[in-house]
Amino acid sequence: MRNFWQKLTGFAKLHKTILKAIFVMSVIVFVIIEVGRIGQDVDPVQLQEYLTNQSLGSVLSMLVLGLVAVTPMLNYDFVIQEFLPERAETKYILKSGWVVNTFNNLIGFGGVLGATMRATYYGKHASRRQVIFAVSKIALFLLSGLSVWSLLALVEMYVFGIGREFTQYTIWLIGGGLYFPILLGFTHLRESEFFADLPLAREMRLTLGSMLEWGFAGGFFLFIGYQLGLTHLAAVFPLFMIANVVGIASMVPGAIGSFDVFMIMGLSAVGVDPSIAVVWLLFYRVFYYLVPFAIAVVIFVQDMGKRINDYLQGIPMQLLSRGAHLIFTILLYFTAIVLLILATMPNFALQNHVLHSFRPYTLVFLGRAANIVIAFMLMGLARGIANKSRKAYWPTIIILILGMITTLLKDTSLKTIIFLGVMIIVTLLSRRELYRERIQFAWGDRLFDGMIYIAAFVAYAVAGFYNAPNIHHRRPVPTAWIFPSWRLYLSGLIAMFIAIVTVYLVLKYLSVGGDKLDAGFDADRVKAVIDQYGGNLVSHLAFLRDKSIHYYQVDGQDQLFFMYRKKADKIIIMGEPVGNQDYLVPAVEEFMNEADKLDLSLVFYEVSEGFTMQMHDLGFDFMKFGEEGLVALPDFKISGNHFKGERSLMNRFKREGYTFDIIQPPFDDKTMARLQEISDSWLAGREEKGFSLGFMDRYYLEQTPVAVIRDKDGQMIAFANSMPAGSKETTSIDLMRHMADAPSGIMDEVFINLFYWGRDNGYQYFNMGMAPLSGVGTNSYGFLEERAAHLIYQYGYRFYDFGGLRSYKNKYVTKWVPRYVVYWRRSSVLFTMLQILLIVNKKIDPQLYQAGMYQPQFFGPHNV
Repeated sequence: MRNFWQKLTGFAKLHKTILKAIFVMSVIVFVIIEVGRIGQDVDPVQLQEYLTNQSLGSVLSMLVLGLVAVTPMLNYDFVIQEFLPERAETKYILKSGWVVNTFNNLIGFGGVLGATMRATYYGKHASRRQVIFAVSKIALFLLSGLSVWSLLALVEMYVFGIGREFTQYTIWLIGGGLYFPILLGFTHLRESEFFADLPLAREMRLTLGSMLEWGFAGGFFLFIGYQLGLTHLAAVFPLFMIANVVGIASMVPGAIGSFDVFMIMGLSAVGVDPSIAVVWLLFYRVFYYLVPFAIAVVIFVQDMGKRINDYLQGIPMQLLSRGAHLIFTILLYFTAIVLLILATMPNFALQNHVLHSFRPYTLVFLGRAANIVIAFMLMGLARGIANKSRKAYWPTIIILILGMITTLLKDTSLKTIIFLGVMIIVTLLSRRELYRERIQFAWGDRLFDGMIYIAAFVAYAVAGFYNAPNIHHRRPVPTAWIFPSWRLYLSGLIAMFIAIVTVYLVLKYLSVGGDKLDAGFDADRVKAVIDQYGGNLVSHLAFLRDKSIHYYQVDGQDQLFFMYRKKADKIIIMGEPVGNQDYLVPAVEEFMNEADKLDLSLVFYEVSEGFTMQMHDLGFDFMKFGEEGLVALPDFKISGNHFKGERSLMNRFKREGYTFDIIQPPFDDKTMARLQEISDSWLAGREEKGFSLGFMDRYYLEQTPVAVIRDKDGQMIAFANSMPAGSKETTSIDLMRHMADAPSGIMDEVFINLFYWGRDNGYQYFNMGMAPLSGVGTNSYGFLEERAAHLIYQYGYRFYDFGGLRSYKNKYVTKWVPRYVVYWRRSSVLFTMLQILLIVNKKIDPQLYQAGMYQPQFFGPHNV
């Protein structure tokens, strides 16, 4: 017999997993059979009546008491802290305890899930071994309260005679009741280090907490019965404890099925109708298990999401926020467009099946005229939300709240509720994306919004034509365009004009705000940076005073400055930042961030290849704009066959008495008048350009020496102003102009003399300037934009001699270096190039620009 028992025990240990699975499956099969049998006795009509007849007060009381009934479980988590070397914060214990206990309550897997989650939550306050030991000690006492209540239920049945109907299940109560005494004796009689920190007082505290857990659950169950109008509930208490013991023995997560079947069978023994029993258990499961579990899921997802987000350096939250912002923007535009269609073409909206199917997924406001105004207002706010303006958030929230209230008053369908719920969620999630202080109207945005506004007005005008009482139509009027009355149309027309004013005010509100980027032109600050850190090939253009200046400082000291002008939502920066190149990247990042707050993006015009690659690492894209020609000066000479023509030209100018001279500023009025006369003759009525090119301005010319050519009478006939780069590496010129009747070849006379002057003064290179579009898109595998630019270079000679400019400079140039336009990667290349073209081809009066009076208009206001 002993050998048989040992073999049986060994077999059970070897196949315990399989045997446990067979036992659980048997319980499940039994539960399914019993559920099917009980289902035959349930009256569905009566079941629905009990579910729907509960008052709001009854539901709220069950909701609140269900949450209260769960709270005693938190005692375990506070006691666990006593076993750990460091106590967590109370708030953290409450949060983690709620998650662990409600998860374990519903899907506990015999307490394994709870133990695993506690080890995760409290692992940062102790070692894994310490946490496992603490959780294991607590786990021993999870059922101690149920054991005590089982003993009390036996007393209730056999001493007071309450619940005698369930005496056949006494064995379950006895089995459950023995757990606590056995546990108490085992922990105190057995000498073990594991139980050393479990004194009787701590065990009683754990047991009391367990009793409160099971007692609150039983009390809540009886309260639900009372809400259902049942009496004589005292007899149900022993049944509740028996069913819990049976459910735990079944090892089914949450005792789902085993507990419920046992309770339904037992309740029928005390005269409770199966339909009522089902409702009773349904409410118990919902308010004691599911609602607390749902709250825990929210806390868990938030907590785990934060951990994952921190681990992945904030990328998940950023993606979620951006996705919500995109959806929020789409929903706002969608709502505004649907409102406009409903208001401007009401019959069309009713007849169109596609549009009609979208009605549950939009907002309903007060009336048709109000819908027109609100639709335009939502359009303006949607533009603000799309451009991430924080000023648009609360006005949008207020309108959405009003829309949600009126929508729910008119339609409480499930689709509408789901739509409103999604809108609330994306509204909250997208808030962190709204950080900009104001919005700028990009050309693409204006085009998109403008098309919607124009379409709305055209549609309303067409509707007015069809509905006008004094117009006779030879053909039948389409029913989609018919209004109920002409008066209704006129009221909508008034609303349209009100909407125009409204959307203008909304956009004005969103677009105003302080611009702290422009520090204004200060010659001393500009010169100080150039003198200390050196300039570059375009730094002298700052003295044109037709550009804004932005400084980057470290500890209050200017390190670099940017020269720029704004066009729409772009900051067009002339060349590379000037100053201390050690701070180049942080300076660009700072300017990007400050510009981004104002809904502006940076564009760098005519920059080097090295700078382009640095900006590419910061998220910029680029396009080759042309090449710049450099003449090597140390070895320059015009001897040899290559410069035979130029040598002959220079000899002719020398024989005819032409001389080269460098005149120093300041210049007297007579000199300035002659320079102006030469410039006017050269321009021949053409408009001067600006930004990247100099123009006739006395202040600008007097910043550097000017090279002049004089004829035999000593009269100036050509000039070129110097463009210092702040070092002895490269020199160049900006304006080079001559009298219209100057002899042929005068430009070569100027250049060759400047080459010699630069060589004699120690310069290494002379910069001949840009050959726009030269060398752009010559490779068949190049960017599409550059290939298109190459066609302009190849066939655009009728408008601008691109090839001739390159050919002329090429006879002197030693090497060509590429120059690029660098723009933010999400910008339109077409719009960016057009905006550069508009700025470069426009001369601005420096005094008006610096006075802040110049505000060019293009598609709207605030386009400085």
